[in-house]
Amino acid sequence: MTSKNESLQTILNDAYDTLAGKGKLLAEFVLASPDKAVFMTTRQLGAAVGVSEATVVRFVRQLGFESYAKFISSIRDLIDRKFTLMERERMSHPVSGSEDRELDRLINQDIADIKAMHKRVDRDQIKTISRILKDAPAVYVMGARLSFSTAHYMGWTMAKIREHVHILNGSDRTSMDQMVLAPEGTVVVIIATSRYPNELIRMGKIARRQKFSQILITDTLSCPLAPLSDQVLIAPLTTVPFLGNPASLVCLIHYLLNCLAAEMGENLKTHQEKLEQAYRENDIWFN
Repeated sequence: MTSKNESLQTILNDAYDTLAGKGKLLAEFVLASPDKAVFMTTRQLGAAVGVSEATVVRFVRQLGFESYAKFISSIRDLIDRKFTLMERERMSHPVSGSEDRELDRLINQDIADIKAMHKRVDRDQIKTISRILKDAPAVYVMGARLSFSTAHYMGWTMAKIREHVHILNGSDRTSMDQMVLAPEGTVVVIIATSRYPNELIRMGKIARRQKFSQILITDTLSCPLAPLSDQVLIAPLTTVPFLGNPASLVCLIHYLLNCLAAEMGENLKTHQEKLEQAYRENDIWFN
């Protein structure tokens, strides 16, 4: 069985000399054209290289993958780590000449991602995380670059549910100061999407050194922050995004926040009454 932290490129390079001729052809094709292989069935991959479907299945098993689906997932991880914006754009397959068809494609892609998240979500784990967030003396929600907008949504909304919620931008070096000075028992929620900024990984390491409980919300278990985290929530992607796709992440966070609100009981009403009073006294909302 392959290691979760071992990249496909490493697995193929290590296994290459032990593969038969047809296996080597498959390995070479996958490494040269991962953007094509990631969307292929076993039959299509075999046809592209000129081998049988059974050969593809044997090849995948020889590499240590339990299933073809996990092999495809590892190709997607390889793309997430390796591909530039220009290469991702070529994989997005835009529909030229029809804005309506392009809108349909993007909406169907979002629906597929949300369905994949719905199928995977562990409701018992969501309840556990809700209780952790409820009992923490302080919660720091952090993202960086693409994931910061999602982190801001989560932190802003959670602040309407409980006290002492802080939003950190992992790309801002001053966030390090706030993390180091956070109170004992703080819970850190990190939202990370491919291509996983190093600055966010550094912040995760600081939180671990501070012995804070960490909750990771991400798009794949191969995210480098997963080994640092106590709880990991996955909103998997069914395609390789060009500019990023936060739809399923936001949906998962929305569900988590509603569960947290339900856990708060009477404390939720007291907290929101304070907020509403401040809104009225300071004329916050248009009237």
